[in-house]
Amino acid sequence: MDQKFINLFDIYTHGGMKRREFLEKLKVLAGTAVVAPILAQLENSYAYADTVAPDDPRLITKEIEILPDIKGLLAMPKSAKGPLGGVMVIHENRGLNPHIKDIVRRVALEGFVAFGTDYLSMQGGTPADEDKARDMIGALKPEDINATSLDVRDALSSYKGVNGKVGALGFCWGGGFVNALAVADPKLNAGVAYYGMQPNAADTAKIHAPLMLHYAGLDTRTNAGIPVFEAALKANNKTYEIYVYDGANHAFNNDTNAARYDKASADLAWGRSMAFLKKYLS
Repeated sequence: MDQKFINLFDIYTHGGMKRREFLEKLKVLAGTAVVAPILAQLENSYAYADTVAPDDPRLITKEIEILPDIKGLLAMPKSAKGPLGGVMVIHENRGLNPHIKDIVRRVALEGFVAFGTDYLSMQGGTPADEDKARDMIGALKPEDINATSLDVRDALSSYKGVNGKVGALGFCWGGGFVNALAVADPKLNAGVAYYGMQPNAADTAKIHAPLMLHYAGLDTRTNAGIPVFEAALKANNKTYEIYVYDGANHAFNNDTNAARYDKASADLAWGRSMAFLKKYLS
């Protein structure tokens, strides 16, 4: 797909324009081309979300209220012989959708107790309408998001079957809030952020958790913050790993998005992420 379409979609998905404006600009960029096939590749198709079935017999999977008014999806392997590390999965700016629920199940199959928080729980939960979900998430206050993350991390660390260690894995909006949680929570044991916005460099000294940071080579918007953040991590002697995947777009891990999914980059980043979490949560 022509990169100009992907770049326009990236602006739209991150709140840079409303849907009507996006569609009008897409028609202009497409020229004589038919817009519908382009749009079908740009937008998520949750028909492809369930790489791990919701009723996979290898897993215990259930919707729970981990704290009063805070709901989400919990998944853990049935075959666990003892306590496992806990992993918070922090969703993108479309909420706890079918793709992120599938990520929760994938993490559980790697040998963790995984919990995907619905950060829209107190607003009635993630709606099916993605634009509505984005607008609802945009209305959340950063301090409230961080407070929820802190509370969930604490609750998950003492959840039955968890060994007391908890890491966070987040994507896009969620990747940024993994970084924010690392700043706010000295008890976080590990953080993995996919194409997440960086915290204020001055706050880097507060980070205790080892971090793994994945970035897409074509994602100039997010990547602009890498040099300053990495310099601050080095200056403060933090434990971190940074990977930039050449030729990949923002959201390259999302296999429900035909235009941006990059299987080679996604598989490489996933293997690195799971090994990293196993190292620090075992």
